[in-house]
Amino acid sequence: MARDEAASEKPSMDERLDWSTLMARAQDGDRDAYRRLLGDVTPYLRSLVARHHRNPCDVEDVVQDILLTVHAIRRTYDPKRPFGPWLAAIAKRRIIDRLRKQGRSRLRESALEEGHETFAAPDANLHAAAAWDERALRAAVASLPAGQRQAVTLLKLREMSLKEASAASGMSVASLKVATHRALKSLRRILGQRRNDR
Repeated sequence: MARDEAASEKPSMDERLDWSTLMARAQDGDRDAYRRLLGDVTPYLRSLVARHHRNPCDVEDVVQDILLTVHAIRRTYDPKRPFGPWLAAIAKRRIIDRLRKQGRSRLRESALEEGHETFAAPDANLHAAAAWDERALRAAVASLPAGQRQAVTLLKLREMSLKEASAASGMSVASLKVATHRALKSLRRILGQRRNDR
């Protein structure tokens, strides 16, 4: 059984010959041959990469790296030589590159423990708090002077560009910028006071 599985992972001699032919045609500009070649080698590459990477996302990333490398250096393939070893050498290099990159990342990273969480309590982000924040924000915006309220509403809440907001409000772009700056400063102060009062 294990021999059958191993045999199914390796391309047969007919497939390798076919891949060599497809690559030679692809080098001559045959797009269909190239498309077929990439489609045919992808499952084989996945099986090679899966031997070294467990995470399916890593497997797909490495397969894409291999395919991109094949594409970038496809002119270096010698059609007189077998395609399989050429492809396997590229795959091996990309697999090793990915393993090295992961090793370097692991050296710089440390696992987070429960104590590192910002909000360890499960009820930290209740919907009631979000609803209160929304009501508080609306009340704070309503308490702003008319020009500041209009600038914040157009630029921040409706997400208009300065040009669009200028046309809609009749205010100059410079006036809108000043009004928005002052409004945001006031909102920070108002909302900060309300949080402290809670």
